[in-house]
Amino acid sequence: MLQLFNTLIRKTEEFVPLKKGRAGLYTCGPTVYNYAHIGNLRAYVFEDVLKRVLLYDKYKVKHVMNITDVGHLTDDGDAGEDKMEKGARREGKTAWEIAKFYENAFKNDLKNLNILPADKYPRATEHIKNQIALIKKLEAKGFTYRTSDGVYFDTSKLSDYGKLALLGKQELMAGARVEMGEKKHATDFALWKLSASQGGHPELVSGSPKRQMEWPSPWGIGFPGWHIECSAMSVKYLGQPFDIHCGGVDHIPVHHTNEIAQSEAAGGKPLANYWLHGEFLITGTEKMAKSENNFLTLAKLKEKGISPLAYRYFLLQTHYRKQLNFSWEALSAAQKGLEHLYDLIPVSNSHPELVSGSPLAQRFQEAINNDLDTPAALALVWDALRAKTISKKQLLDFDKVLGLGLNKVKKEKIKIPAEVQKLIKERETARTAKNWAESDRLRREIEAAGFTVEDTPDGQKVRK
Repeated sequence: MLQLFNTLIRKTEEFVPLKKGRAGLYTCGPTVYNYAHIGNLRAYVFEDVLKRVLLYDKYKVKHVMNITDVGHLTDDGDAGEDKMEKGARREGKTAWEIAKFYENAFKNDLKNLNILPADKYPRATEHIKNQIALIKKLEAKGFTYRTSDGVYFDTSKLSDYGKLALLGKQELMAGARVEMGEKKHATDFALWKLSASQGGHPELVSGSPKRQMEWPSPWGIGFPGWHIECSAMSVKYLGQPFDIHCGGVDHIPVHHTNEIAQSEAAGGKPLANYWLHGEFLITGTEKMAKSENNFLTLAKLKEKGISPLAYRYFLLQTHYRKQLNFSWEALSAAQKGLEHLYDLIPVSNSHPELVSGSPLAQRFQEAINNDLDTPAALALVWDALRAKTISKKQLLDFDKVLGLGLNKVKKEKIKIPAEVQKLIKERETARTAKNWAESDRLRREIEAAGFTVEDTPDGQKVRK
């Protein structure tokens, strides 16, 4: 049975879907004002593994991933600039052009990482009516108040506000982090922000052009808050409650906490039964983030000769709930490891381990069902490959979860001339004798003949 760590209760528990054999999955998507960085993409790979495990366990999955194309401000405290408008000024384009360009770039990254597409990609700008309807419902129930710049959710009206982030057990210092303005409480958050033309959201830069993304509402012309978008779209397509909600750990204290608050206040029931969060990718001691200007894109990795699937393999080697330190050395090692795995793909499909329910298949499924333990699953694969106790068909079946594209690997037989084979044998002898100078000399001769040689735990690997 599938066991998942539920952030809501800080425990691993059995996954029990609302409907037998079906799973509703909502994953927080990108804010499309810039390229996704590889830290962002770690979350999408973890969520893809979750989806693949659900499918492997024979669930029918309905997967929704939002596209945030308005309302995500540069400050979580409802201040700062709208990232979409800022991106438009940065590139001299319209906010709509920026949104379309970076949404396409994001989906191309997903494709390169072999991430299965969602069933639905709802855009926030296409669901303004749904968001307004949800705010009106909250207003009718007495959970909102108005300020000169918009409509806010009153967190004091909800007795268990902050339960996802355990805010009730912390010294809450949000007031020191954000400008309170007309907020009643530091944790209150915007549901609808008024445009400057309504006397609300100030002009972001002196002399900046009129805001591009704005809509009429019962409270005045403006735009939705970031959190209301996900609540409105997730419930529209998955109902309330639905099974699983995912995102990065940075979503826990603000975005997901506020989603839960407004959705449960409006609907009177849980938003989702299971909340899963992936940890950060770390560069040095800092998380990778656009705001820190320390981010790398998938395109930058490709420029360095690192394939997107090598990056995926790099991520699979660490559990999704553990922070992962990035280094070029580790990434290069992952690429070599994946290439070696490709080299070891069996040719034959006939092997006892192919039998359904075999010990190897059972151990693999136990690993992935143990809160998506991909490091343990990979270790099983490597042990079986080295021991030659796995068939090609069984390996490709496991790759339905790992997503390393093993079914697309084409193995070409290399014809190695006799004189090169002789050099390879001589080099092996030199290595056994620890005659490294001779080994290096022979490597150069092999390369001069048009072949490369790599030393692996399983011996020398030769490529043309």
